[in-house]
Amino acid sequence: MSDAGAGTSRGGSQGGGSQGGQQADPGRKYGIMVNNNINHWKCIFCNKVLTAGVSRLKQHLVGGHKNAKKCPVCPEHVRAELGNYMAVRAAERAAQSMRYEAAVNEDDVEEVDGDQPVRKAAKRKNRGPLDKFVMSLPPDILKGRKDRKAVFGACDKDLRDKVCGGIARWFYDAGIAFNAASHDRFKEMTKLIGQYGMGLKPPSMYELRFPLLQNEVANVEAELVPNREEWAVKGCSIMSDGWRHSVVQKDIVNFLVNSPKGSVFIRTKEVSEVVKDATLLFKLLDDMFEEVGEKNVVQVVIDNASNYVKAGRLLEAKRPHLFWTPCAAHCLGLKLEDIGKIEAVKSAMKKCMFINAYIYCRVPLVNMMRRFTDQRNLHRPAVTRFATSFITLSQYHRQQANLKKMVTSEEWDESKWPKEAGARKLKQYILQESFGRNISYALKISPPLVKVLRMVDGERKPPMGYIYAAMDRAKEAIAKSFKGKKEKYEKVFEMIDKRWDCQLHQPLHAAGYFLNPAIHYGHAADVCCEEVETGLYQCITRLVRDSVTQDRIMVELEVFKNASGLFGLPMAIRQRELKSPAEWWSSYGSSAPNLRDFAVKVLSLTCSASGFERNWGVFQHLHTKRRNRLAQSRLNDMVFVKYNHDDFVHDDEDLTWTMVSEAVGAEEPNYTTRGTKTPTSAKNDKGKGIASSSTQKKRYGPYLLSWSWLMKRMTLKARKVLAMTWNWSMRILNRSRALSTGVSFAFEFGFFNLVFAFGIFSCVLL
Repeated sequence: MSDAGAGTSRGGSQGGGSQGGQQADPGRKYGIMVNNNINHWKCIFCNKVLTAGVSRLKQHLVGGHKNAKKCPVCPEHVRAELGNYMAVRAAERAAQSMRYEAAVNEDDVEEVDGDQPVRKAAKRKNRGPLDKFVMSLPPDILKGRKDRKAVFGACDKDLRDKVCGGIARWFYDAGIAFNAASHDRFKEMTKLIGQYGMGLKPPSMYELRFPLLQNEVANVEAELVPNREEWAVKGCSIMSDGWRHSVVQKDIVNFLVNSPKGSVFIRTKEVSEVVKDATLLFKLLDDMFEEVGEKNVVQVVIDNASNYVKAGRLLEAKRPHLFWTPCAAHCLGLKLEDIGKIEAVKSAMKKCMFINAYIYCRVPLVNMMRRFTDQRNLHRPAVTRFATSFITLSQYHRQQANLKKMVTSEEWDESKWPKEAGARKLKQYILQESFGRNISYALKISPPLVKVLRMVDGERKPPMGYIYAAMDRAKEAIAKSFKGKKEKYEKVFEMIDKRWDCQLHQPLHAAGYFLNPAIHYGHAADVCCEEVETGLYQCITRLVRDSVTQDRIMVELEVFKNASGLFGLPMAIRQRELKSPAEWWSSYGSSAPNLRDFAVKVLSLTCSASGFERNWGVFQHLHTKRRNRLAQSRLNDMVFVKYNHDDFVHDDEDLTWTMVSEAVGAEEPNYTTRGTKTPTSAKNDKGKGIASSSTQKKRYGPYLLSWSWLMKRMTLKARKVLAMTWNWSMRILNRSRALSTGVSFAFEFGFFNLVFAFGIFSCVLL
């Protein structure tokens, strides 16, 4: 202890200018001040020099602090002494910060020397533990503030302009997109800042990167508790898909869990070194089962690449009560790719690609094309690149006559385009009869498959109960388009069946087909066949482990087939096609409880990994070329927070803005999940451009609101009548505008009121 004593004398003598409170600090006994600098101390045990004062010296001696490395030779009794002292001091500081100190107003004055008033320094009240419960302003004060604006309107406006100017400068300097101001979190942030009041210290970069991010991860985990509870009741699907990050050139695998509440992002893994190794991919998937719970998982939906297929087979071998299912959207995309290799379809696509590229690379030619096509576009985005090609063909088919008018018009002859070789080639393609025939041939094949692709790629309603029937209906539609001439579609059916048999023909799809009440009771002959029932029995054997429960399900199947018990209620019969299959079983399946639980699990499953499209978008938004040094763990936390915060499930399942927009023709039609007729046929889909859609929404916004309010309170039949009424009224009004440019607002207002009254009268009769 002689060294310790020497250290004490040296530390005490060199720190003689310090206060008595500082001399009582035991940390000074075990350090030497360097060069008479109070911020530089040398440890007497390991001779390490620390440059942040005696507090850093104590952290060095005690250990366990991220700001200082632990002393390797410090005695244990010294660690205990300093640790106890630091704990006591921390408690004292916490108690001191919680003490209430009366706030002093700026206008308070103090008399000095009799008649000289001196203004006191403004002092902010320290916050106590109850402040977080009482800081929100009550409604009467907020109302009084609004009423006061009438008196102090100019002053309030000046203050708001000043605050908004500061926020705007931050947006401009940081390069933040303007639409970020419309985000709900931005409004929540400004409200909380206002409730805090003056003197708020903004979060530092370190706080945003570490503690605050971890707190938000914990908050999101708490928000996902209902999802995890649903996994145990209705089952879930683990989705995995790999992609290559173009910015950092890394292979990444994402893991999501899907249930009727939506897809939940779990984590991401970098697999650049093992992406081709199916065994390691299998281990990653196996770890996900341990985290989600093996009893909760019904199927795994993964990519169709060979390494993922092998990993899926290994999972099925280890866990016999699990199904591996390829992504249906990817399989359908491959079917469209196969069809695109047919010579006639391939020729039409190549010519469309040339015309598209030539026109859209020349602005004057784009403007000319839009004048002849009534502001329509020739290309339209879709779910996959293969679907985009076929939907672009449909646009060329609709605009074929207008394009012919363009290339044979005087405006075309007087322009510079006939002098260019590319434009002459474009004109030759448009006027070719074979070009039109090939487009017609492709459009007889592709639309039914694109409809199925749109159905399985949605997240709003599980498509497991429909994909089997949807593929049958698609093949029937293709055969009907060729008027039953087998030689024209035989090759196409071979391509479809090849993909269907090796990838999409799964027992889960057959079980969902059998248990869908709308299909089971409406097409009993198609459902009760060996192929479908074999898939159903395979699912029962795998998913239900108890043999007693399996026997009960087989008995209850007869109750379901005969529509006995609750299945035969008039209400249950009416709602077979109105409710989703899983909801229908939850409502009317009490007559067969074991079969009901099994049916809800199967019918709540997804068929594709469509959630990854949104997940990739989140990654690309967070990890850009300028922001490419994020650590993998921090990037994983940020994607977890952002993906799981987004709202992707609509609360109102009966009416959506898509339905209203479809009725008025403001947006492209969206195909419904079920195989029923769409409210608008393909011939009414004009493919309007973006500008016309937004203009129509702004112009008729109030009418859309009243229209949607009325549609929420109607039956399905009344909704169809009302949507048809609105559609015809829009046609009449557009025809009136075309004939007369002087249609006034008063005329439009009266016209819409008349149409609205007619719609209400029709719905009352229905």
